[in-house]
Amino acid sequence: MLTPVKNLEKLQPYPFERLRALFGGVQHAGGLSHVNLSIGEPKHPTPELIKQAVINNLDGLAVYPGTQGLPAIRNTIAQWILKRFEAQVNPDTQVLPILGSREALFAFAQVVLDGCPAGSKVVFPNPFYQIYEGATFLGGAEPVFVNIDQATGLPDFASLSAETLAATRLMYVCSPNNPTGAVYTLDDWQRLFDLADEHDFVIASDECYSEIYLDEGNPPIGGLEAAARLGRSDFNNLVVFSSLSKRSNAPGLRSGYVAGDADLMADFLRYRTYHGSAMSTTIQAASVAAWSDEAHVAENRRLYREKFESFKAIIGDKLPLHIPPAGFYFWVKVPGSDTEFAKMLFEQAHITVLPGSFLGRTHEGINPGDGYIRIALVASKSECDEAAHRIHAIL
Repeated sequence: MLTPVKNLEKLQPYPFERLRALFGGVQHAGGLSHVNLSIGEPKHPTPELIKQAVINNLDGLAVYPGTQGLPAIRNTIAQWILKRFEAQVNPDTQVLPILGSREALFAFAQVVLDGCPAGSKVVFPNPFYQIYEGATFLGGAEPVFVNIDQATGLPDFASLSAETLAATRLMYVCSPNNPTGAVYTLDDWQRLFDLADEHDFVIASDECYSEIYLDEGNPPIGGLEAAARLGRSDFNNLVVFSSLSKRSNAPGLRSGYVAGDADLMADFLRYRTYHGSAMSTTIQAASVAAWSDEAHVAENRRLYREKFESFKAIIGDKLPLHIPPAGFYFWVKVPGSDTEFAKMLFEQAHITVLPGSFLGRTHEGINPGDGYIRIALVASKSECDEAAHRIHAIL
């Protein structure tokens, strides 16, 4: 009798575990300070207004918070969504505070997949944020990888077979995309909504990079905005996830929101009352302060634009760098093996980048991350410039 494989055993090592293993025994060049450009952890200072809001509301540590969150945070998020995306959401039925987008992206899949038959599928881009895959396995479903088109930086979900789409229960969409920074257009969203309507699956839109973009006059379209513009004001089968981690340089705050289809949100709220994911009222108060201010976000974008332009200018023609429309990554084609290139940078320049193959899976004979590296421009400008000079010198 065969012993069934536990879902936990299907989980693969996280990319940064693989990175540590890759560098095991590798000696970096002596005398050089380390520049870590591998992990998407913002390093710009957390705004003082957020810190002060935490200090001013420490009494919240003495009470149990409610899962739904206080009206103040739900109203603030709804107002921000209306201002940013021109989409009207009901703060009482269509918005929930979450402990960062990561936990909610995982937990939401457990709600959607509850009661689904064997063979149910979850679709997402390849390369991808590994939480999508883990949530799929632990929800008892099968992952479907859709390779990105390197020319567009986006996957073509419409290329899936009718059979696969018929079995799909959930589709993760990432716009701006990690790692390419590519952004869905309104036409792209229309095609996604058409697929969801035809095959009756849920779209989970991961928008944690939505506020890091190149052109101040052209912010990325979000899922709620697209739905509103296309006459889908009920946001049927759509939920979006966002976070203050990247937007406000507050990854340790563990704060974000999920918003969309009221029926799905009701199920998710019910799940969360058992899941134990209520946000401290102290953190809620700090989140209200963060969502209410745009000046620090605009300054954040300015810093990233400055680093992108400087890094690219220093590297010159040594690597084919293309500044993306959004996000804070360079997705770069490198000569030869991406893992060997990453090892070379660590050994010779004491710089850490992430091999693209660690973010993808082999599908249809191709891992679309092979031969690419992801460079996260999260360190200070001086550190990023220093890394660029070292890379230029080596190449």
